[in-house]
Amino acid sequence: MPTILGLFLFNSRVISLDACVAQISFIHSLQFIESSMLLLMAFDRFIAICNSLRYASILTLPRIANIGLVFVLRAVAVIFPLPFPETVPILSSQCPLPFLCLYQDVMKLVRSDITVNNIYGLFITVITVRLDSLLISLSYVILKAVLSITSPTKCLRALNTCVSHLCAVLLFYMPEFSLTVKHRFWKSSSPLLQIILGYIYLLVPPLMNPIVYSMKSNHLRARIIWVFVSNKSIHHPAPELVTQVMATYSILDPYIRGNKSY
Repeated sequence: MPTILGLFLFNSRVISLDACVAQISFIHSLQFIESSMLLLMAFDRFIAICNSLRYASILTLPRIANIGLVFVLRAVAVIFPLPFPETVPILSSQCPLPFLCLYQDVMKLVRSDITVNNIYGLFITVITVRLDSLLISLSYVILKAVLSITSPTKCLRALNTCVSHLCAVLLFYMPEFSLTVKHRFWKSSSPLLQIILGYIYLLVPPLMNPIVYSMKSNHLRARIIWVFVSNKSIHHPAPELVTQVMATYSILDPYIRGNKSY
């Protein structure tokens, strides 16, 4: 955000080497931590659906805290060697990067042999983001196989609890995948495309995640309905009444659909 503000407020299109290295460290380490959190959420949903009776005994608070600590330490450990000057031999102390510093972009400014850097960058990507996405996909494949022995209605009801997580996974991995494809196969593409993908990669997921995680909130949906359908010329019920109606509907919905008996 300081770099973006400097660009728009002061037309500062050059970033110092120290600021660029700091951006690399924070962006990629937080990227690895977020990927790990999505994996932990997938594991949480897997246990909640497949082994709900032992959920509280398996995912205790100390165990969750330890898993989170391991994920944070993994992100810091794999990103720690990158900020050293020996591993990032930039041409000068000023980098002409107009919007953000990513490891792939910085490596383009290096004249010396960067084979080791490329191998290490590929290695940390494989053991973090790629491994996490593979395990998330595997958890849903196993979950679908386990639920296939139940009725389709129960299967859909169980998978419906994972909609928010699936949306968050797509919001996180699709921009990252697009940037990877661009750096690997579209090296001669327009710089504008790289800028747009960079902004989408950094800004869209945190902007959309609150909406994604709140989609199933009855109170939030009632408030949104009240905002969009309210008209000053027409008398509408109070928002509290809309909330009560939505809550009543959510209770009666299984009976209306015939999933439960009265």
